[in-house]
Order: sequence, then C-alpha cells, then structure tokens
Amino acid sequence: MKKENVIREKSFGFAVRVVNMYKVLAGERKEFVICKQLLRSGTSVGANIREALNAESNADFVHKLAIAQKECDETCFWLELLHKTEFINESEFNSIHQDASELLKIIRAIILSSKRHE
Repeated sequence: MKKENVIREKSFGFAVRVVNMYKVLAGERKEFVICKQLLRSGTSVGANIREALNAESNADFVHKLAIAQKECDETCFWLELLHKTEFINESEFNSIHQDASELLKIIRAIILSSKRHE
C-alpha cells in the first residue's frame, strides 16, 4: 500500500514538472512538436498509475502499470531528444531525466512484485 502512495505522489509531481517544462518550451523557446509529445507521454504516466490503483484485478493492475512504464520510457526518449537538439540544457535534462528514470525503476519494481504475487 505504501508503494502505491509513493508512486502516485511521484507520478503526479513528475506530471507537474512536465507541464511546466512544456510551458517554457512552447512559450519561450518556441518548440512545439517535440514538447507536445513530451506533454502527452509525461502526463500519461500518472494517469495510467491512477487507473492501475483502481484496477479490478491484479492482471488489470499490472497491465495499467505496464502502459505507464511504456509512457515513462517514451518520455525519457523525448527528453533525450530535446537535450541532444539543445532545446534543454544539461542541468534541465539531468534533473527531470533523473526523476523519469527513478519513476521507471519504481514502476518496474512494482510490476515484478505484483507478478510474483499472482
């Protein structure tokens, strides 16, 4: 139960960071295409975690978390692309990418744990 609260809080906080980054990228840096993809995948992580927390079965829980895992990994891709194309600097990248990587590890650990308890 504690892991679910941690993952819920971390994924929501991450979504807030992604929305704020989107505002900067679209508003100040005039990057519209990649940041829209980042916004979609980055906020989808938390939405899918919320769905998982309301799952009807363990299989449904694992399935929703697997979707969140894919979205989180996709978010890492968009962040890496924004960094390599110099839309975000090294410190911006390191900070948010570290959060995404940590979230990804937690999601994977919960999935593995849940599969063991099927």
